[in-house]
Amino acid sequence: MFDFGIIPPLMFLGMVVFMLYGFPVAFSLAAVGIFFGVIGILTGHFDAIFLEALPFRFYGIVSNDLLLAIPFFTLMGAILERCGLAEDLLEGTGRLFGGMPGGLAFAVIIVGAILGAITGTVAASVITMAMISLPIMQRYGYNMRLATGVIAASGTIAQLIPPSLVLVVLADQLSKSVGDMYKGAVGPSMIQISIFLLFIAVMAVVRPKSMPPLPKEARGDLDFRLLLTIIKGMVPSAVLMFLVLGTIFMGLATPTEAGAMGVVGAILIAIINRRLTWILLRQSMETTARITSMVVFILIGATVFSLVFQGMDGGRWVEHMLTSLPGGKIGFLIFVNLFVFLLAFFLDFFEIAFIVVPMLVPVAAALGIDLVWFGVMLCVNIQTSFMHPPFGFALFYLRGTADSSIKSSDIYMGALPWVGLQLIVVAIVMFWPESVTYWLDNGPKVDPSSIDIKIDLPTLGDNTDGGLPGLQLPPLGQ
Repeated sequence: MFDFGIIPPLMFLGMVVFMLYGFPVAFSLAAVGIFFGVIGILTGHFDAIFLEALPFRFYGIVSNDLLLAIPFFTLMGAILERCGLAEDLLEGTGRLFGGMPGGLAFAVIIVGAILGAITGTVAASVITMAMISLPIMQRYGYNMRLATGVIAASGTIAQLIPPSLVLVVLADQLSKSVGDMYKGAVGPSMIQISIFLLFIAVMAVVRPKSMPPLPKEARGDLDFRLLLTIIKGMVPSAVLMFLVLGTIFMGLATPTEAGAMGVVGAILIAIINRRLTWILLRQSMETTARITSMVVFILIGATVFSLVFQGMDGGRWVEHMLTSLPGGKIGFLIFVNLFVFLLAFFLDFFEIAFIVVPMLVPVAAALGIDLVWFGVMLCVNIQTSFMHPPFGFALFYLRGTADSSIKSSDIYMGALPWVGLQLIVVAIVMFWPESVTYWLDNGPKVDPSSIDIKIDLPTLGDNTDGGLPGLQLPPLGQ
């Protein structure tokens, strides 16, 4: 006979075992939820009426307008990955900064930030950057660990900088506005980019031979042709950023509407660059369909698991366990960040957002933690899942694109310093909440308890009509 108190931890353990085994996450979650739901019904610890809510939950997932932003942003990124915009940006900035030690690395970070701000996807940034800049770095004597590390790290910027897909998913799980999540992520994004650039600058001073400047013949002259190349890459990027982010921040469009405009903008850029073909559109739509289907199935599996878990009082078990940690709010935040960091070795950001975050939100709310700040901090932490050796997706993208002469050990070892830099950003956000909250709406705040509404009601008079003073009613029948 199962004891009521051990079923929630057993559910959690069962989920971890399934995922470590390598079974698809969506089906693992649904299987664990149904299995323990049957056990709970047989032992009297779970009411079967809870399962009647599943169809309504499924309908709520597929009818969620906010989640429409995911296919739009994915399609936009997939089109931009193939339309030649990144090539123009990298060619211009690479030639502009190439004359200094580490100049190409600076260009990769800057272009990675720009691509992240208009695509929101890691794969597009890492693959494009690896195909264009890695052969040049290899040809002109860059240290391969540093070169692969900076390319992988530049791609992960897309996970934090708006319009990040991670922020859209977290906003849904936290029941917060996507616009607020985007505004809150502005500060940490700027901090992260600055830290990355500072690291390259320090390395260029300490170990200049590991990132030599490009020779004159490689970067060419700083002439009008170069200026035209930079403008050709920057102007469409700026316009697309306004279509996507500007309209959201100004309140002119919802994230879903902004994503749709971003897709139109990406198609126009592909037309301008003469890259729009049926093959490009088909490949982009296939990528979008695959990612969107994966997200929906993970959400359905997570819904089955969470329904049974909550029905078994799993939420109260998690809340009791985490609120009793030593250190109060800081102790909770340290534990959560360590926990998410370790989970990121095995799970991707969708799985963490759909499985783990819903368990943490009630505890964070009970401790009085601002959920936008909490969500952005988790987003910075989840970034590391793309850089963890040996399972980081950014490293997989890089390994699949890089030349076979580049060792996998160089790719993995090159990622470690950048994981450390990302953890520094996590610590900054955790101990400096204003890095997130400062960018939120700082307009005048009104205390509802201080509002005093006075309404002067007229008094009843002695008029024969039985009405109010001064009110003349017509005789009956008129």
